Amino acid sequence: MAQTPDQAMQSMIEGLRAKTGRSLDDWVKLVERSRLEKHGLVVAFLKKDHGLTHGYANLVAHSALKSDAASAAGQGIDLVAAQYSGAKAGLLPLYRALEKKVLGFGKDVELAPKKAYVSLRRSKQFALLQPSTATRLDVGLNLKGEAPSGRLEAAGSFNAMCTHRVRVEAARDVDAELVGWLKQAYDRA
Repeated sequence: MAQTPDQAMQSMIEGLRAKTGRSLDDWVKLVERSRLEKHGLVVAFLKKDHGLTHGYANLVAHSALKSDAASAAGQGIDLVAAQYSGAKAGLLPLYRALEKKVLGFGKDVELAPKKAYVSLRRSKQFALLQPSTATRLDVGLNLKGEAPSGRLEAAGSFNAMCTHRVRVEAARDVDAELVGWLKQAYDRA
């Protein structure tokens, strides 16, 4: 069975110590001593100078810079709950339906909550789920080379990390066509 985002985060934290011999706190202290303040610079430093994989470097960078999921988890903040609260609460069942479908693709699926969206990753990001309005959840997809057609729109200014977007407003929109595009993006990652 696939892990929840919280379980995946805890597994990464435990794996960091097992693979590197240092705890997350040890890595955060190292970053603090480096005085680097930009996420990309911290990730590059950890990868180049210390041999961390991108996933672990990203985890440490977020923790050290107190951003996104790693920091939020440490503070007891559920980023997904925060995204789907208030006026956007009605979109949570759509998110959960998509989450369930994507977790069924394989044990290597990683759900990485950010402040405004959830990144869907394998070896790299293949899609994202974002509650864009009170009535619409957008699915961003990485499908380079696919021509936009019908519901599969060009991403445009939606998110620079995606090539396409599909708008989801009702349960009927979480259909075989959308799941097929998600699976195609997953297979390419």
